[in-house]
Amino acid sequence: MSTGLQVAGLASNFDWKSFVDQILNLERTPAARMEREQALNRQKVTLLDSLGTKLSALQTAVRDLKTDTLFGKRTAISAVSGSTWGLAAGNNTAAGTYAIAVSRLASTAKLAGAADIGSALNPASNDVSGLTLANLPIGQAVAAGTFTVNGAQVTVGLTDSLEDVFDAISTATGGAVTASYSSASDRVTLTSTSGSVMLGAANDTSNFLRALQLNNNGTGSVSSSARLGTVKPAATLVSANLSTPITAVDGAGAGTFSINGVAIDYNVNTDSLTSIAARINASTAGVSATYDAVNDRVTLANKSTGDLGIAVSEAAGGLLGALGLTSGTTFTRGDNAQFSLNGGATLTSYSNTVDSSSHGVEGLSVTVDSATSQTVTVASDTSTMRKKLEKFVEQFNGVQDFIDVQTRVTTSARGDVNAAALSGNREIQDWAASLRRMVFAAVSGVTGSVKRLDDLGLDFTAGANKLEIKDSAKLDQALAERTGDVAAFFTAATTGFAAKLDTYLGRIDTKNTDQQKTLNLQTTSLGDQIAAIDRRLEQRRALLESAFIRMEEAQQKLKQQQSSLDAIFANKS
Repeated sequence: MSTGLQVAGLASNFDWKSFVDQILNLERTPAARMEREQALNRQKVTLLDSLGTKLSALQTAVRDLKTDTLFGKRTAISAVSGSTWGLAAGNNTAAGTYAIAVSRLASTAKLAGAADIGSALNPASNDVSGLTLANLPIGQAVAAGTFTVNGAQVTVGLTDSLEDVFDAISTATGGAVTASYSSASDRVTLTSTSGSVMLGAANDTSNFLRALQLNNNGTGSVSSSARLGTVKPAATLVSANLSTPITAVDGAGAGTFSINGVAIDYNVNTDSLTSIAARINASTAGVSATYDAVNDRVTLANKSTGDLGIAVSEAAGGLLGALGLTSGTTFTRGDNAQFSLNGGATLTSYSNTVDSSSHGVEGLSVTVDSATSQTVTVASDTSTMRKKLEKFVEQFNGVQDFIDVQTRVTTSARGDVNAAALSGNREIQDWAASLRRMVFAAVSGVTGSVKRLDDLGLDFTAGANKLEIKDSAKLDQALAERTGDVAAFFTAATTGFAAKLDTYLGRIDTKNTDQQKTLNLQTTSLGDQIAAIDRRLEQRRALLESAFIRMEEAQQKLKQQQSSLDAIFANKS
């Protein structure tokens, strides 16, 4: 077969390819109609899916209205403007006013250990030539730089020994001021050979004088205001400069003590005072441990307020003894909060949060921060209730609007009829009508004053299928003064407004899903039919094209024969 003859009309001058296209297009009309039906089905599925989303949102809003706690919510407000008291009222807390007069706030109990638990700078000798400034076991680290004594600048470096500094003071002052250390008192003393000692200047760069607790006193002798040696909180316990050795440990340096019955393990070779304090604070002992570098002592404080004790226990020679927490301690009792309610007897509370366990009003919790009097008003939380109702109205109207728009049939000024995609779906129109009937109808079985939405000031907008709050004052009054009746209307187990609506919306959702499934099955079936038609048309195209090509071949042969005959007759003439 000549490939050239596949070009339509090459021999016949007849555009048979266009003819075949036209014939097959006509024969494909049913498939085109099915494709339009498929497109419409897909559009309907999309719209029904959107409707399902709106129905789900409405159902959520309805379920919020039947929540048991919604109409029991309460607000608690102080009569004092800008009050810093923390107020909370639980569900169903009795509404009313509560005059709370606080006469004393709660405080925490503290166990302050003995002071000066650190060893002296040099407990055995007054010689401090072996102590460098960088490693002095004192509460504040010394900075390199200069300080002033009697107007003379003294320069110090961190590698200098304390004895080197004493010599520098003597040299700078020409021997007028000398310095010494006493191991007995663990203090440094500066002595003037004549007149008073004057310390410091505005341009000093070293804090040596402050770190050694040396302050002017207007005399010729100035000594450290307190013992200098302190614990090194970051060093391991074995090298923390504790004045009392820790002996109640095993061969590996491990020991145990307890606070409020909670065991705390430690190891003198690996733990520091800082890590031990963190371990105490993280335990269930209920106390916090802090180290006071100024007084060189450890203090335990209850994490909870109130008159509660702190119990410590460890064998003799243990860490608690070395930290001054077993003898020489000072225990400061915590205070219980004291208050009265509505002018009644004095009540007590371990904490500054007074609740039903101390005042007896169920659900009312007041966290006080001042010994003052305030009046607290507990009322229904009408704001939250109203927001839930407004959300229901919004979602209800959203469903009604959507169904109205998607099922609408309109006529233009010229008489053209325009039908929305779901205009023929009578079922969803019935859903909208049923929802309107349900929300408008009275709820049976309730005995209170609220039997229908109209009793709450809600009704349909004139000329529309939408709900609206027509009487806002009526709604607010019902929520505030007839909360029980409103709750009964919405939350009755099976007969209440919300229960009935929730059940119906569940049925609608199932039907909506079924409609989408049916449309999807129809679309799939149409696709199969379209595919079958297209396969048949392709076969028909092949047959028609083959026939027209054979026609072209026949005409080609006839033209060739005609040419030959014409040539023969031309030669004879």
